Amino acid sequence: MQQDFRKKLMALAIASALGGASGLASAAGFALIEQNASGLGNAYAGGAAIAEDASTIFFNPAGLSRISGKQLAVSGEAIGLSVKFQNQGSTAAGPVPVTGGNGGDAGGWAVVPNLYFATDIAPQWKFGVGINAPFGLKTDYDAGWVGRYQALETKVETLNINPSVAYQVNDQVSVGGGVSAMYIKGNLSKAIDFGSILGVAPQNLDGAVKFDGSGWGYGYNFGALFQVTPDTRVGVAYRSKIKEELSGGQASFSGVPGPLAGNPLFTTTGAKATITLPETASLSAFTQIDSKWALMGDVTWTKWSRFNELRLRFDNGAPDSVTTENWKDTYRVSAGVSYQYSDSWKLRGGIAYDKSPVEDQYRTARIPDNDRKWVALGASYKVSGAGVVDFGYAHLFISDASINHAEPPFGGTLTGKFSGSVDILGIQYTHNF
Repeated sequence: MQQDFRKKLMALAIASALGGASGLASAAGFALIEQNASGLGNAYAGGAAIAEDASTIFFNPAGLSRISGKQLAVSGEAIGLSVKFQNQGSTAAGPVPVTGGNGGDAGGWAVVPNLYFATDIAPQWKFGVGINAPFGLKTDYDAGWVGRYQALETKVETLNINPSVAYQVNDQVSVGGGVSAMYIKGNLSKAIDFGSILGVAPQNLDGAVKFDGSGWGYGYNFGALFQVTPDTRVGVAYRSKIKEELSGGQASFSGVPGPLAGNPLFTTTGAKATITLPETASLSAFTQIDSKWALMGDVTWTKWSRFNELRLRFDNGAPDSVTTENWKDTYRVSAGVSYQYSDSWKLRGGIAYDKSPVEDQYRTARIPDNDRKWVALGASYKVSGAGVVDFGYAHLFISDASINHAEPPFGGTLTGKFSGSVDILGIQYTHNF
């Protein structure tokens, strides 16, 4: 009976150790709206209606109808995330106070590249293709921090290939659509309190577990663009959910103590996960007030409520790792203004409010997300008759995020507060052929 109990305890331990690993799936749900630099200065207000360059493929493929001839747009957005934790009584298994620091700055800088190409294919018909990264996240805490039994590193990268077509029905209406093939790759790790599992040296016999996985998923997007008046247009756009199968992944362990060495529950094993990236719907407007000034706005809804549960399955017979997410649907609202300073220069500004899908009771260290407020500035410079360079900058004010997250039996309870902010720098070159 004691041997059976010990076997069940170790099975529970492996599920707990990898429970945080399934939290990586929620990181894949962290959307990146930074899909061009030309819209950054307006806080991406009016994204589905502006159709200023080929990046409209992502925001509303119907906007391709406004682009003549051939056009190439290449951009990169450098995103600097700062994430800092303040401990307020976190505990390890027991519960006893957990040792360690606050984890340092878990953020860092990453570059999001985008490339778009558009061309005429027939009267009233346009074709385009976009290559971008619609989802991504990276957090990396110090090895000995107080939340190490719940999260160390979380990294999610995506690559989306999105061919699209548009048809101009008449002078007032255009429609468009496309398909997406999206590759996703995830890496994450956390510490394991082997001392507590063995009951001999809590917090003094740490090991680690790491999960790596990748896969492909497929979806579609479509939209319509309406020229309501000669100076005003409205765009509507929809981007479908994408179900990603992270097959062929594995969970690997390090620092396994002698009494557990060779135990199949703590040896490298195959692992699988299924992640559904949510659909979005946008309503945008753009109006040219006069020869100098233009206004734009946008409301985007995202169905984050698809994230009720995240499950990781193991090939070694360990119980599935299940993380309850219970995310909620969210919206993002933005407003922007542009000023044509001269024939060569256009100036931009914008603000936005971005709701988080994460409620306080379900927040984890892997995604310490909260509501964000945007302030953005940008400019365009016409370098020639065929080329335009766009610059943009935005600062995101992230509301402080409280956490009181437990991962029984050996993950402890992380209690405290996260503070953070984001800086975004973007540059883009657009060339007409």
